[in-house]
Amino acid sequence: MEFDSASDPKMTLAPLALPAAADVLALHDRLLALPGWPDRVPAETPASDFWHWVQTNHRRNSQLWAEEDLARRTTVAAEDIAANKRAIDGHNQARNDATERIDEILLITLGLVDAESARTDAPVSRVPAGARLNSETAGSMIDRLSIMALKVHAMRAQTERRDVDDAHRAASRVKLERLLQQRSDLAGCLDELLRDAAAGRAVFKVYRQFKMYNDPRLNPELVKEAQAR
Repeated sequence: MEFDSASDPKMTLAPLALPAAADVLALHDRLLALPGWPDRVPAETPASDFWHWVQTNHRRNSQLWAEEDLARRTTVAAEDIAANKRAIDGHNQARNDATERIDEILLITLGLVDAESARTDAPVSRVPAGARLNSETAGSMIDRLSIMALKVHAMRAQTERRDVDDAHRAASRVKLERLLQQRSDLAGCLDELLRDAAAGRAVFKVYRQFKMYNDPRLNPELVKEAQAR
């Protein structure tokens, strides 16, 4: 189900040549505050748009979070937990795909990858002379910021609970401050990476995760099932 983002002008983010981490954090937080999120989402932006994939990644992480909670239940049938686990696999694959698309768009914007090769299994990144190779991609950092936003959102809710004692709320506030610091530090690292990549001082690549367990051609157990049919 979708709703028109025109009713919430704050949801419209103009595409940037290179995003600022602060805009990523703001989008994550605004989406988490939307009624019905993640089942209801703002009107879709073009699939070529950077912010479309940031939103998609965040939505899948939000769905993963909910399914992970459900998968820890102890008073439901095993079939229900199995359904949660299968949903987790699907959301995780889509989350990973969105992360890779974020990297593709950023690397094309930076001029480090040709648009024609960006969607191949092994896109070739141009490495400027003297540039350091960053082991973590910008997309994976944005994915981590999404997860951090979910942790902050959930921990803040713990500080506001009325069905627990003061000690629980106080401990949650301490954890919340640590999470906010972690998120701020990571956001700073993202800005630094993009700034250095734009200046030719750093480079990152599109790294394909090749999640074999989701591929019936590669998962040995699924291969055996297919052969037994």
